[in-house]
Parts: sequence; structure tokens; C-alpha cells
Amino acid sequence: MAVFADGPRHAAPPAGALTPRAFVAVLLDEQTRRAVAAQIDRLRPLSKVVAWVPPHNLHLTLRFLGEQTEERLAEVVPALEEAASGVPTFTLSLKGLGAFPGLDHPRTLWVGVSEGVQDVQRLQAHLAEALGRRGMPIEARAWQAHVTIGRVTDEKRGRREGMPELRSALMRGAAAFFGTMLVASIALMRSDLYASGARYTGIASVPLASESGV
Repeated sequence: MAVFADGPRHAAPPAGALTPRAFVAVLLDEQTRRAVAAQIDRLRPLSKVVAWVPPHNLHLTLRFLGEQTEERLAEVVPALEEAASGVPTFTLSLKGLGAFPGLDHPRTLWVGVSEGVQDVQRLQAHLAEALGRRGMPIEARAWQAHVTIGRVTDEKRGRREGMPELRSALMRGAAAFFGTMLVASIALMRSDLYASGARYTGIASVPLASESGV
């Protein structure tokens, strides 16, 4: 396991206290992050009902953990190590724009994954199994690899206005390419909420297996 180099940024809460929300993610490299951020800047003027993800918060979520105690998070790190040890480093390409549950009534806007889909799916499955052995239930809904770029904050207003320009832009962006990056680690992150929005802090970074398997 590798702890983030800049160390903890927050004092630990008392034992047994709930931490801010935590999640496991693949972090984007700087070049890919800039490409996705540039796309967000192009989409931003098209709707006033979307909260766009700041560039420094862009990531691919492998598992949302919600609020956890410090003791529980300590159990999560070995699960990350177990999952990562079974998956060699791989390349991941981000391509395409879309929305959940669909473009007719979008709630979550995303950038998709093209190359590396099977690898990241395998990594996520290994993680889910490792967490399950530690008492964290497997999520009921199917997991789909994506990078969230925005969320509709007022669905009623969005449906009333239709957001035609944004929907058209998402459709035109179905083949947009945002780059290819090497995935060599996964990260355990925490999310602190401030008036200015969420701030993510790395708790631990765990390397994947080398291509040689050692």
C-alpha cells in the first residue's frame, strides 16, 4: 500500500465516529483530466440546472462506500490491496458523452469508457468481492464504467425547459475522444462537504499488479 504523499489533511475523528463519505476510485491523469474539463467548459453555458464537477474532482468511481468509521476504513485498505493484486496495470480510454438514466430525462451526465472496459470491470468485480468478504454488501444495481461530469440539480425545471441544446450537444459528443491513460493504482478517497462544494482527499493509494504478475 502507498499512502498519499502529502499525508492526511484532516484530523482524525474520535474512534467510532462517522467520517465524511468515502469511495474507491481510479483517478485521472492530468492530460485526460484537462481534456474532460475542456468539454465541461463547452457544455456549461447550455444549461443552468446542471452542477458541473470541478476538474480536480473528476474520477472514475469503482465503489461508493458512504459514511464509514475510521475502524471500518482501516478494513477497506486490505480489500483494495487484495483486489489490486489480481489485476495488472492496463490502459483506459475515455470516449463519448451520455446521461443516466437516458438523454430524454438526464440526471447524471458522464464521459464513457472505450478501451479498457473489460479490465476496469474486472477490477471493480474483484473489489466488490473483496469488500463483500469484509461484510460490505454487493450493490444491487449493475455497475457501469463512467466518469461523472455533472448532475441535474432541478429535475422539474430541466424537464420543463427540455434542455434541447444540452441534449443535442451530448448526442453530438457520442464519439468525442478524451485520451488514453495508464491505470496503475486505485485510490481510497474521502469527500468533505463545504459551502463551496465537495472536496476530495486521498486516504490511500494501492498499486495494481505489475504486468509480469509480481
